[in-house]
Amino acid sequence: MDLLPAIDIRAGKCVRLIQGDYDRQIDYDMAPVDMARRFERDGAHWVHIVDLDGARQGRPVNLMSIKHVVQNTGVKVEVGGGIRDDDTVQALLDAGVARVVIGTQALRQWDWFKALVHAPEHQGRIALGLDAREGRLAVEGWTEETEHLAVEVAARVGDWPLGAIIYTDIGRDGMLLGPNLEATAEMARAATVPVIASGGVTDLDDIRRLVELPIDGIIVGRAIYEGQFEVAEAIRILESH
Repeated sequence: MDLLPAIDIRAGKCVRLIQGDYDRQIDYDMAPVDMARRFERDGAHWVHIVDLDGARQGRPVNLMSIKHVVQNTGVKVEVGGGIRDDDTVQALLDAGVARVVIGTQALRQWDWFKALVHAPEHQGRIALGLDAREGRLAVEGWTEETEHLAVEVAARVGDWPLGAIIYTDIGRDGMLLGPNLEATAEMARAATVPVIASGGVTDLDDIRRLVELPIDGIIVGRAIYEGQFEVAEAIRILESH
């Protein structure tokens, strides 16, 4: 199981949004590449990057910052936010990104997403981002809720060559309220592709609870930025399980 420290980028800076609200932003005084280097020193093999400007505008905005992380660290990078077409996917992969996360556009253009995932050159390198509140998916940077159930969508892609499903409980993301263990376990049971959990991790006890679930990774953001625990401590728990 991997720990994926999160780097959310807005206007080239590391930030966190409370429940995805662009008006409730926490700023952190470190450039994305420096943050990635710090995580790498602490033992992380992956980082999870979200282009928040891209998620809002529907196109990549912080590609240069992402490239700096790829070029100046040895971590694997997965990226989401504003990915809407083949050219953007290819630009990210060409830049060295290991995995591209697609959420809104996957639900809006299902046939396009299916073809993208099944293309031989993309197999294992595309992740489906499922962001849910009370089980129902949200899109457009979490600004629109849908009637789709996350577990139903996960079941539909059971035999697809996806790299992962990134499952985020947006009711808890950035809130330091603890992860939604029940919903995450339900998602893991519904999916037959790797599931990476995101949202709400507050302390090392949350890591210990999540590591007992049949998931493949844990994304952690605000808790590590605010010193609730160190990346290295969480990684030791994962490695000892």
